[in-house]
Amino acid sequence: MVATYLKRWVGNRILNRASRKGGLDLSKMRMFPDSVSMPLRRHGLDPVPDLAAVRETEPVHKLAHLFGLNVWVVSGHAEAKYVLSNEEDYSHDIRPLVGSDPNKPSEGIGGLGFTDPPDHTRLRKLLTPEFTKRRLARLEPAIEKIVNDQLDLMDAKGPVADIVADFAFNVPFLLIADLLGVEEQDRDRFRALGPARFDMSGGGIGLFGSASESREFLFEIVRKQRANPGDGLIGSIIRDKGDDIDDVELGGLADGVFLGGYETSASMLALGTLVLLRDPENFERIRNEPGAVDVIVDELLRYLTVVQVAFPRFARHDHELFGQPVKKGDLVAVSLSGADRDKGVFGSDAEDFYPKRTVSSAHLAFGHGMHRCVGAELARMELRAAFTALAHRFPDLALAVPEDQLRFRDFSIVYGVDSLPVRLHAAAGTEQAAG
Repeated sequence: MVATYLKRWVGNRILNRASRKGGLDLSKMRMFPDSVSMPLRRHGLDPVPDLAAVRETEPVHKLAHLFGLNVWVVSGHAEAKYVLSNEEDYSHDIRPLVGSDPNKPSEGIGGLGFTDPPDHTRLRKLLTPEFTKRRLARLEPAIEKIVNDQLDLMDAKGPVADIVADFAFNVPFLLIADLLGVEEQDRDRFRALGPARFDMSGGGIGLFGSASESREFLFEIVRKQRANPGDGLIGSIIRDKGDDIDDVELGGLADGVFLGGYETSASMLALGTLVLLRDPENFERIRNEPGAVDVIVDELLRYLTVVQVAFPRFARHDHELFGQPVKKGDLVAVSLSGADRDKGVFGSDAEDFYPKRTVSSAHLAFGHGMHRCVGAELARMELRAAFTALAHRFPDLALAVPEDQLRFRDFSIVYGVDSLPVRLHAAAGTEQAAG
């Protein structure tokens, strides 16, 4: 109790000081107030009960009031879809709240998530052709090889391995590095840039500091490929568009592909494995039932919804949102994890993982509307390939530690687990007993 009180008191002093200095600058905050943390908190794999309670009574709920700015959380499924597809009432431009100078490349936000039309429309058109099902089909052999290579390394390391460090992070990292065209000598530095981008425990200083470091790295890659375009996505866009796209925009696009395809897929692979291990029948179905992995992957995406909140929206003008008075400039956060547990859409057992659920594909794990994740189909391909290979390679896969000893990320936009030790094969005594 004393620690909680002191943390809240210190946080309020910092926030009040920032307010007196002229308003909110997220990039200068050393901690985020507890009042806005609820949509990012979980108990194990489940959103905290407070989120479900809010969704049942007030699916558009005022979470906090900071510096004259209301912070709203939207947790109902229908309400979330409405906000996510509403470009008339909401902007994605976060620059007024981070004190950045858009004329300085190191401070430019870049990417698609914080961009409004017409820039968003122009930039997304550069990526969309690369992520069609037809173009992605050419990546299937590469995905299969990456997955099997990592399983080989895990098997050699056994009998106990860490799904997080030895598999879940390596598979999407290697794929995204290949996709973007990041050279071998740059990959170690590239690998380290992902997890900190979503960790909110260090406040805005940690969050936006990590973002700046990641952008600087990708600006370097873009500058190098201006002179010698590689075979990946960055080189392809440079060859196609040349100077029509500048380094900040292209670096931002690459950053978005990196963020959307690395940390999120890694968390899904690790947490998805944990969920599947709770019942051996899950992996049994993947091994023996054609098409089962497709349904299971969509249910995992819904149940876990590792990207807990969508990119923030900012009200363009005063308006009413499902009965709530939203003011110009208010921040509207859509809780994707809350919306994906909506019983009105997914049934009375929406809080449970049900691998035969027929409506799972209605989930919002990839967002909705014009900002829906451009790499959604690539993520599905990765997950299907990884879980299928894992099920066949290690039919006796089991947790190597009690589940209550696992450590989850406490306050992160992308939810995850720090480590997932597993035993790859059944112990010899177990095999003999079974025989």
